[in-house]
Amino acid sequence: MSSIEGERIRKLVVACDAGMGSSVMLAGQLRRELRKLPVTVEHHPVAAIPPDADVVLCQAGLAERARAGAPGSVVVGFRMFLGDPAVARVVAAVKQGGVVVGTTGN
Repeated sequence: MSSIEGERIRKLVVACDAGMGSSVMLAGQLRRELRKLPVTVEHHPVAAIPPDADVVLCQAGLAERARAGAPGSVVVGFRMFLGDPAVARVVAAVKQGGVVVGTTGN
C-alpha cells in the first residue's frame, strides 16, 4: 500500500531500531495529539511491526526494513523525531482529512 486516506487510519505505529527512547517520546506525543480520534498509536521495533498497522512512521534509514516487514502498511520515513514535516503531514491528514503517501527510498 503506498497511500491511505487520513480518515481510514486506525493504527499508527512508530517503529524504531536503536532503542534510544526518542521514538517512544514521539509515540507518546502522537498519542496526546490524536487522543480524541479513533486512532491507536503504538511503538514497536522495526522487526516486529504488527500486520494491522495502517501507517508506520520510522527514521528514513529504516524505511526499507519497515516496508519489508509491513508490506500492507504505508511507511513514512522522517529525519527528525520532533518537528519533522513528514510527521506533521500524517497528523494533519488524520485530523483534517487528506492522503498520507508513503515515502520511497532513504
